Amino acid sequence: MKRKEFLVMTGGLLAASAFLPVGMMSCQRKEIKSSRVKVSTLIYELHLRQAWTLSRGTWTTRRNVLVRLEKDGIAGYGEAAPIPRYQESAESNQEFIKKALPILEKDLWTFQDRWQELDQLAAGQNAAKAALDMAILDWVCKSLKVPLYKFLGLDRNKTLSTTFSIGIDEIPVMQKTAQQAKDFQVLKIKVGLKDDKKIIEGIREVTNRPLRVDANEGWKTKEEALEMINWLADKGVEFVEQPLPAANLDDYRWLKERVKIPIIADESVHKSHDVPSLASAFHGINIKLMKCGGIQEALRLVAVARAFDLKVMIGCMIESSLAIAAAAALTPLFDYADLDGNLLIDNDPFKGLKLEKDRWLLPEAPGLGIEPVIPEW
Repeated sequence: MKRKEFLVMTGGLLAASAFLPVGMMSCQRKEIKSSRVKVSTLIYELHLRQAWTLSRGTWTTRRNVLVRLEKDGIAGYGEAAPIPRYQESAESNQEFIKKALPILEKDLWTFQDRWQELDQLAAGQNAAKAALDMAILDWVCKSLKVPLYKFLGLDRNKTLSTTFSIGIDEIPVMQKTAQQAKDFQVLKIKVGLKDDKKIIEGIREVTNRPLRVDANEGWKTKEEALEMINWLADKGVEFVEQPLPAANLDDYRWLKERVKIPIIADESVHKSHDVPSLASAFHGINIKLMKCGGIQEALRLVAVARAFDLKVMIGCMIESSLAIAAAAALTPLFDYADLDGNLLIDNDPFKGLKLEKDRWLLPEAPGLGIEPVIPEW
């Protein structure tokens, strides 16, 4: 596939996104009603500004599930960005949400119990669990008339700067993207296919900013990974995410003793109970709401990781500004943030989140502070 040129937004990279009319969306809307709660889901196709390539494949669109949970006249919103690697799809996430209705009919104020019930309802489908956890907490905070960050006791002035991610592409395209992302202090570069060294050398021709590298399990042997990581260390790379297949923990332990820069677990970590076995193999973990099942489990992951003296990073999938806002509210607890999924799309279905250079400005409105722009939803 010939990759698209990076689309420059009006007024630069951070200008407001254009919204597609409903007729141009590929969507499946479902509404579940009971006497106590009304739940609507919408499969919404996010359009990427340019083809997005990782070591596992290339995408030009991603299909997410938007959730609206209404009770007592208050609506909470959530978003699921299903991860195919973990046998998730928009349809399977939507079906899980339908199955969860009896749980959602219970007392939402005891939201910790609701999350445990959701997690036990079925294996996997963590993006759907994240969407419901997000919607419940949005509803709780709106009911209390407080923003999520304040409900969690966090300071909105201490949110972290985010990296800007550059997918694998032809080197001139990657160079142009790096130059256009001039407001971001740190760039995250996807690697894991052929020509990884040429990619980094090409990026270094146009910027001397710090880099972070994500191989997405693309390197297959510990020797290849060691040689690449230590070469990257001399190129101003701060750390490398998931260089090897997730299951190769013995190889990661071998690597950890020999690398010059930290290695961060991504695909290897899901829930808080994963952390103890990873502590000897990694220097830190990348926590994603879609991977762990939501805000509540992300908080548990941070606590357990800190107990094992691991660095913590909060990341994202290709998501709208709704899920990015939920993750951004948690960043005061983290060491690093990679929350740019909504900057990679051109039809964001929500509004309310603003970026100042490379730091998200959390809305002061109750809940997530984000509202839909989709008509009649």
